[in-house]
Amino acid sequence: MNASDARGLPIGVFDSGVGGLTVLKALREAMPHEDLVYLGDTARLPYGTKSPASISRYACQATALLQQRNIKLLVVACNTASAVALEALREQMDPLPVIGVVEPGASAAVAARPGARHLVLATEATVRLGAYREALLGLDAGATVTELACELLVSLAEEGWNDGSIAESIVLRYLSDLADDARHPESVILGCTHFPLLRDTFAAVFDDGVSIVDSASTTAAAANQLLTELSLANDENDTGDLVLLATDGATRFARVGGQFLGHDLGHDDIEVVDL
Repeated sequence: MNASDARGLPIGVFDSGVGGLTVLKALREAMPHEDLVYLGDTARLPYGTKSPASISRYACQATALLQQRNIKLLVVACNTASAVALEALREQMDPLPVIGVVEPGASAAVAARPGARHLVLATEATVRLGAYREALLGLDAGATVTELACELLVSLAEEGWNDGSIAESIVLRYLSDLADDARHPESVILGCTHFPLLRDTFAAVFDDGVSIVDSASTTAAAANQLLTELSLANDENDTGDLVLLATDGATRFARVGGQFLGHDLGHDDIEVVDL
C-alpha cells in the first residue's frame, strides 16, 4: 500500500487502561482530521505489577488487534509498555511506524532545559525500569535525573481530585523524601499518562519558572510530525472519527474516561473486545 492509499487509515492508540486517554485527547486536538482507534487493556491492568515477559506479550497481543483495524501508525500511550516492549512492537508493526511516550517527553525536556536538574514523576514500574533516566542521559550527558514513584496520584486522577489542598498535600508528601536539590528541579517530567490531569497542582507546588513536560502533548506533536514526514497525514478538511475499545469494564471505562477526555461517555460508547 502506498502513502496516498494509507492517509485515510486510522491511528491506533494503546494503553493498559484509561491513562492513555490523555494522549488520545492531545492527538485529537493536534490532528482533528485523523481517525483514531483507542484500546485500553482494562482486563489485565495494571501492567506495572507484571513481569517484562508478560508486559511484552500483552502489548503485542493488543497491537495485533489494532493491526486488524488496519491502522497506519501505532502510538503506545503507556509508559510501562513503552519502556519494556517498544522494540518488539516496532518489529511486529514493520514497516509501519510506532511511537512510544518516553522518547518524545525526554526529547522535549532536554530541548527546553539543556543540562538541567530533571525530576521524573511516574509510577513504580516506570521508575524501576529507568526508561526516562536512560533516555534523558542518552540525549544530554550533563543532565541530572531524579525519578520519583507517585503511585497514589494515579488514583487521584481517576477520582477527579486533580487540584486543591488534598492533591497538593499528597504531592508535597512525596517530595518530602527527596534531597533539597531534587525538590527544586528546573524541569518536571510527567512520566505517567494520568498525570497531565494534575498539571495545575504541579504548577502550584513547584517553583515559578520550572518547565513542566507532559508525555501527552509531546507524543501528539511527535506523531503529527512523523505523519507529515511520511506523507501519511489525512486530508485536513476531513473530520476524524473515534473508536473506543476496552477488554473489560465498559461502564467504569466510560465514567473515568469521560474525565480524561473532558466530555461525558456512556458504556454504549465503548466496544468490549477479547484479546
